[in-house]
Amino acid sequence: MTVTDISPSVMQFLLAFIVVAPLLGAVAALLPAPPGLKGRNPDQAVLRHGVTVTGAVLIAAIVLATGFDHDHPATMQATTDISWIPALDVRIHLGIDGISLPLLLLTALLTFLCALYSYFKPPAGPSPKAFTALVLVLESGTLATFAVLDLLLFFLAFEMVLIPMYFLIARWGGDQRRAAAWKFILYTLLGSVVMLLGLLLIGLRSGTFDMVALATDNGRGLTTSVQVIAVLAIGVGLAVKTPMWPLHSWLPDAHTAAPTVGSVLLAGVLLKMGTYGFVRILLPVAPDGMRTFAPYLAAFAVVGIVYGSLACLALARRGAKGDLKRLIAYSSVGHMGFVLLGIATMTPTGVNGALFANIAHGLITGLLFFLVGAVKDRYGTADLDTLAGATGAALYGRAPRLGALLAFAAVASLGLPGLAGFWGEMLTLFGAYSPAEGLSRPAFRTFMAIGAFGTLLTAAYMLIVVRRVCMGEHTPHSELSPATTPSDAPEPSGTEPSATTPPRPATPQPGATTPQLADIQTYEAATWTPLAALTVLAGLWPAVLLGLTDPAVQKLLAGGKS
Repeated sequence: MTVTDISPSVMQFLLAFIVVAPLLGAVAALLPAPPGLKGRNPDQAVLRHGVTVTGAVLIAAIVLATGFDHDHPATMQATTDISWIPALDVRIHLGIDGISLPLLLLTALLTFLCALYSYFKPPAGPSPKAFTALVLVLESGTLATFAVLDLLLFFLAFEMVLIPMYFLIARWGGDQRRAAAWKFILYTLLGSVVMLLGLLLIGLRSGTFDMVALATDNGRGLTTSVQVIAVLAIGVGLAVKTPMWPLHSWLPDAHTAAPTVGSVLLAGVLLKMGTYGFVRILLPVAPDGMRTFAPYLAAFAVVGIVYGSLACLALARRGAKGDLKRLIAYSSVGHMGFVLLGIATMTPTGVNGALFANIAHGLITGLLFFLVGAVKDRYGTADLDTLAGATGAALYGRAPRLGALLAFAAVASLGLPGLAGFWGEMLTLFGAYSPAEGLSRPAFRTFMAIGAFGTLLTAAYMLIVVRRVCMGEHTPHSELSPATTPSDAPEPSGTEPSATTPPRPATPQPGATTPQLADIQTYEAATWTPLAALTVLAGLWPAVLLGLTDPAVQKLLAGGKS
């Protein structure tokens, strides 16, 4: 059943348009604006161009979704298959199913919201022309990653996003942006070189690079040793992009230095490319190799869950001078650990949970980075000790709607039932309780217990963040009287003020008015509302997403058989 009856040729055009239009828009962004479209100034014109192109891509993606046959989500639809390099049998093969369609929609939505946000709040840095062009190239590469069905095209699309993200961090980022950008590009490029070797091994040994044919063959044309080597090589490249502990260390630096839009796209879209590769390539193409490495993948996943949570707790404690953006970045390491745990179970329940957690993380963490960027713009810092302030001076007292939305995003991130973050974590833990045949049940049930403990740690640090940033610090009366502030409080006799000692939060004078910050602006509400609404919708009605992914996952794990 389709919501709208759209012919196959129109569906093919829509998918090709979604992939190619941002690339053409990036070229157009670098050209002079035509007469009549310049607006107040060239910068405004090129930012408006970015909104127009990403908006057109989002509309095309929505139309594509309405024309998608929801009765057969396991079938590749809107397919295009054209010979490109006959000598290597490389084809321009595009198509979508229930696994890739949600990721396609998420990418189109987040990129449009980033373009809209940038139009009203232009990035501080070099020419907006280059910024807009880079965002559009990034969108094209990400959309292509989720749409192509050829191993070599997948690799090209996978790599296409690296250079735009490098420049977004290096040119428009904050402190330490060049070091963070270099770390990002070196980690991901080294991982990609190893991944390419694995992809070539599969293609040359099986005689085809076609992902649909390889999934249908289900590894029967590859020996177990070839599968093990391929999973190890490809898995390293995918694990870096995911990122999986201990290959995650580039992520906190990249998020801390990146501009708001860069952080949203990095967390909401780019991290999904790695986990998508595990599901689309390794699970169906090399099942024996995945079965060999599944326990190790699950072990690394649960270590990442606990490690990310403990790092967040360390950053959130008082006096740690923790950066809120860095804390959200470490939280992504933990959340992506749940995704990897679900994939490692090799069960429909676990893989569906991983795909659901992917989408939930994109919505919730994208919203969190938007909010943290707004808080940083208002306060001039993302330092948690500074943001905590004093009672009455934190977000609830100074920008209540912004504080309320930050609290909403935080409780969604910790997996509150009824919001999107809950279902993915629950399904991955259920999958770990009963893993695929051939995997150790005692080991995976141990991993499940560790993962469940990680959810408690996640709740702990998110609630600490809400208490400190939204409610402020309660300064003990003995430490600082209500009539004094850090500037006039006397130092203890015989001591000198220390430059390394964090300043004590100011307590408002009796009767003093709490200084207000700008609350949520209209353009911010327009940008953030879709993410909050979808977080609630996915939490209350998970069948919408699971109805798409489950049949496709069942077919994928069964070797292409429905």
